[in-house]
Amino acid sequence: MIDKIDFTCVERFMKYVQVDTQSDPESTTYPSTEKQKDLGKILVDELLQIGVKDAHMDEFGYVYGTIESNTDKKVPVICFCAHMDTSPDCSGKNVKPLIHENYRGGNIILPVDKSQVITPAVHAELNNQIGNDIITSDGTTLLGADNKAGVAEIMDAANYFMTHPEVKHGKIRILFTPDEEVGRGVDKLDMEKLGADYGYTIDGDKAGCVEDETFSADSVTLIINGVITHPGSAFGKLENAIKIAGEILAELPKDTLTPEATKDKEGFIHPVSVSGGAERAEIKFIIRDFVTAGLAEKENILKNIIEKVLSSYKNSTYKIIIQESYRNMKEVLDKVPFVTEYAIEAVKRSGLTPIRKSVRGGTDGSRLSFMGLPCPNVFAGEHGIHSKQEWCSVQDMQKAVETIINLAVIWGDKS
Repeated sequence: MIDKIDFTCVERFMKYVQVDTQSDPESTTYPSTEKQKDLGKILVDELLQIGVKDAHMDEFGYVYGTIESNTDKKVPVICFCAHMDTSPDCSGKNVKPLIHENYRGGNIILPVDKSQVITPAVHAELNNQIGNDIITSDGTTLLGADNKAGVAEIMDAANYFMTHPEVKHGKIRILFTPDEEVGRGVDKLDMEKLGADYGYTIDGDKAGCVEDETFSADSVTLIINGVITHPGSAFGKLENAIKIAGEILAELPKDTLTPEATKDKEGFIHPVSVSGGAERAEIKFIIRDFVTAGLAEKENILKNIIEKVLSSYKNSTYKIIIQESYRNMKEVLDKVPFVTEYAIEAVKRSGLTPIRKSVRGGTDGSRLSFMGLPCPNVFAGEHGIHSKQEWCSVQDMQKAVETIINLAVIWGDKS
């Protein structure tokens, strides 16, 4: 059993979310925005203050730190990981976090933009938060719970271990990453320096959730080369790339294979951007499926649509570029089931009912698992992410801290 925890996660969280760390998908730098390092510097300073002597940030914005083993047992090295950036989908500048104490049910109207109303009808998890303290933004920005809640929880757990040497555990590696939201969270990670055997991202939603399965994911870029000529003399000549793109989009399935029509283990084809002009147009898609082989099936469906549309444009051409994004981490985690089982046990020790589920998305852990660090995802208590209605609860964050501590202790107990 762990002693009473003097929680610091909320204080830390309220500070971290006020640092603008929005990543940029169009940038080619690492990290994609220098401002992510502003939070990295704060985290390094705080780790050094609590006694994590090797805490540092590298040139790419990764923050590393080590809590040394305090047991004679040979325990695998465990990494706890969270990402510092926030989504490009919604502003993360000038975040003003608010605590709504002792939530009694009903709607939460955000004070500055009163059109932003967090309702139990949309956010069903609010029904499990009666009596808890809910943290939101003021309605003009996202909150940043994704994933600064996880960052704060790992920092709180680190503080606990450094101030409670009587609690036995193996070597713990702390990792905070940039650019997770733009799919580059581990592109420049030094795995040898990290030196961990197993890991856990703290980046989930509902308290008690442990996620050991994600989508497999590809990105597809379609380039359409039409035929351009002056519109005044275009009869029988012009083949407008914009219109071709529009026809392709119109042919996509509407009642299936699209995010708004799929759930659970169903995958999809999703156009995310269109750009260009009459001569050349570009459509970017993301393809998702829980079974990796299903990606190729969906890509073939897309190719057939493209070829059907282009068959009416004899002088136009197209090019498809397919890039792997990440793969379902379950393919790795099923080979080491104890990694997920220990997380479930940690949830139980924290007084919660474990919920084992799949992520309709990806985490840094998806790629880390295939890089040699099996890495399921544990709840951080973040809800309504990537929006102005993002929220988390104080009590869920504290339970996440307990779960992290229990996880490290369990690894020591089982070794």
